[in-house]
Amino acid sequence: MAPMLPKLFFLHFEGTSFVAEREDGTIAGFLIGFLSQTDDSEAYVHFVGIAPELRGSGLGRQLYERFFVAAKERGRLVVRCVTSPANTASVAFHEALGFVVDRVATDYDGPGEDRVLFVKHLP
Repeated sequence: MAPMLPKLFFLHFEGTSFVAEREDGTIAGFLIGFLSQTDDSEAYVHFVGIAPELRGSGLGRQLYERFFVAAKERGRLVVRCVTSPANTASVAFHEALGFVVDRVATDYDGPGEDRVLFVKHLP
Protein backbone atom coordinates (compact mmCIF):
# COMPACT_ATOMS: atom_id res chain seq x y z
CA MET A 1 0.00 0.00 0.00
CA ALA A 2 2.93 2.36 0.55
CA PRO A 3 3.24 3.36 -3.15
CA MET A 4 -0.32 4.71 -2.97
CA LEU A 5 0.66 7.14 -0.21
CA PRO A 6 2.64 10.04 -1.66
CA LYS A 7 4.30 12.12 1.01
CA LEU A 8 2.36 15.20 -0.14
CA PHE A 9 -0.79 13.88 1.55
CA PHE A 10 0.95 13.90 4.90
CA LEU A 11 2.69 17.23 4.34
CA HIS A 12 -0.38 19.13 3.15
CA PHE A 13 -3.15 17.25 4.96
CA GLU A 14 -1.35 16.75 8.26
CA GLY A 15 -3.77 16.35 11.10
CA THR A 16 -6.50 14.88 8.90
CA SER A 17 -4.64 11.96 7.29
CA PHE A 18 -3.78 8.88 9.31
CA VAL A 19 -1.73 5.70 9.00
CA ALA A 20 -2.17 2.64 11.19
CA GLU A 21 0.94 0.51 11.55
CA ARG A 22 1.44 -3.03 12.70
CA GLU A 23 3.92 -3.83 15.47
CA ASP A 24 6.55 -4.61 12.82
CA GLY A 25 6.13 -1.12 11.32
CA THR A 26 4.32 -2.18 8.16
CA ILE A 27 1.17 -0.37 7.10
CA ALA A 28 -2.10 -1.90 8.28
CA GLY A 29 -4.32 0.84 6.89
CA PHE A 30 -4.62 4.53 6.12
CA LEU A 31 -7.12 7.32 5.61
CA ILE A 32 -6.38 10.43 3.58
CA GLY A 33 -8.76 13.26 4.37
CA PHE A 34 -8.76 17.03 4.19
CA LEU A 35 -10.74 20.11 5.10
CA SER A 36 -12.66 21.69 2.24
CA GLN A 37 -11.20 24.96 1.05
CA THR A 38 -14.49 25.76 -0.69
CA ASP A 39 -16.91 25.19 2.19
CA ASP A 40 -15.56 25.79 5.68
CA SER A 41 -18.25 23.57 7.21
CA GLU A 42 -17.14 20.47 5.28
CA ALA A 43 -14.38 17.86 5.28
CA TYR A 44 -13.68 15.17 2.70
CA VAL A 45 -12.29 11.64 2.85
CA HIS A 46 -10.28 11.15 -0.32
CA PHE A 47 -8.74 7.71 0.02
CA VAL A 48 -8.89 4.80 2.46
CA GLY A 49 -7.08 1.49 2.38
CA ILE A 50 -7.05 -1.45 4.78
CA ALA A 51 -4.79 -4.48 4.37
CA PRO A 52 -6.98 -7.29 2.97
CA GLU A 53 -6.41 -9.58 5.93
CA LEU A 54 -7.52 -6.81 8.33
CA ARG A 55 -10.77 -5.89 6.60
CA GLY A 56 -13.66 -6.45 8.96
CA SER A 57 -11.43 -5.95 12.01
CA GLY A 58 -12.77 -2.48 12.84
CA LEU A 59 -9.62 -0.68 11.71
CA GLY A 60 -11.42 1.22 8.94
CA ARG A 61 -14.05 2.41 11.42
CA GLN A 62 -11.31 3.51 13.84
CA LEU A 63 -9.60 5.56 11.14
CA TYR A 64 -12.89 7.20 10.14
CA GLU A 65 -13.77 7.95 13.77
CA ARG A 66 -10.38 9.60 14.21
CA PHE A 67 -11.04 11.70 11.10
CA PHE A 68 -14.51 12.68 12.35
CA VAL A 69 -12.97 13.95 15.59
CA ALA A 70 -10.25 15.88 13.74
CA ALA A 71 -12.82 17.44 11.40
CA LYS A 72 -15.16 18.41 14.23
CA GLU A 73 -12.29 19.92 16.25
CA ARG A 74 -11.68 22.17 13.25
CA GLY A 75 -15.29 23.29 13.07
CA ARG A 76 -16.48 20.98 10.31
CA LEU A 77 -20.07 19.78 10.49
CA VAL A 78 -20.26 17.62 7.36
CA VAL A 79 -18.03 14.88 5.95
CA ARG A 80 -18.29 13.81 2.32
CA CYS A 81 -16.80 10.91 0.38
CA VAL A 82 -17.27 9.13 -2.94
CA THR A 83 -17.18 5.50 -4.04
CA SER A 84 -18.11 3.40 -7.05
CA PRO A 85 -21.64 1.95 -7.14
CA ALA A 86 -20.05 -1.35 -8.17
CA ASN A 87 -18.11 -1.45 -4.89
CA THR A 88 -20.99 -2.79 -2.84
CA ALA A 89 -18.75 -3.54 0.15
CA SER A 90 -17.68 0.10 0.26
CA VAL A 91 -21.27 1.32 -0.07
CA ALA A 92 -22.36 -0.95 2.82
CA PHE A 93 -19.36 0.09 4.94
CA HIS A 94 -20.08 3.79 4.53
CA GLU A 95 -23.76 3.33 5.29
CA ALA A 96 -22.80 1.40 8.46
CA LEU A 97 -20.70 4.43 9.48
CA GLY A 98 -23.75 6.66 9.20
CA PHE A 99 -23.14 8.11 5.76
CA VAL A 100 -26.20 8.57 3.57
CA VAL A 101 -26.31 8.68 -0.21
CA ASP A 102 -26.49 12.29 -1.35
CA ARG A 103 -26.85 11.17 -4.96
CA VAL A 104 -25.51 8.79 -7.59
CA ALA A 105 -23.68 10.86 -10.20
CA THR A 106 -23.49 9.53 -13.74
CA ASP A 107 -20.10 9.99 -15.46
CA TYR A 108 -18.75 11.71 -12.31
CA ASP A 109 -15.14 10.75 -13.04
CA GLY A 110 -15.52 10.56 -16.83
CA PRO A 111 -17.64 8.54 -19.26
CA GLY A 112 -18.92 5.36 -17.59
CA GLU A 113 -17.36 6.34 -14.26
CA ASP A 114 -20.46 6.72 -12.09
CA ARG A 115 -20.01 7.45 -8.39
CA VAL A 116 -22.04 7.30 -5.20
CA LEU A 117 -21.68 10.61 -3.33
CA PHE A 118 -22.05 10.22 0.43
CA VAL A 119 -22.63 12.77 3.16
CA LYS A 120 -22.48 12.43 6.95
CA HIS A 121 -23.53 15.16 9.35
CA LEU A 122 -21.36 15.15 12.46
CA PRO A 123 -23.17 15.26 15.80
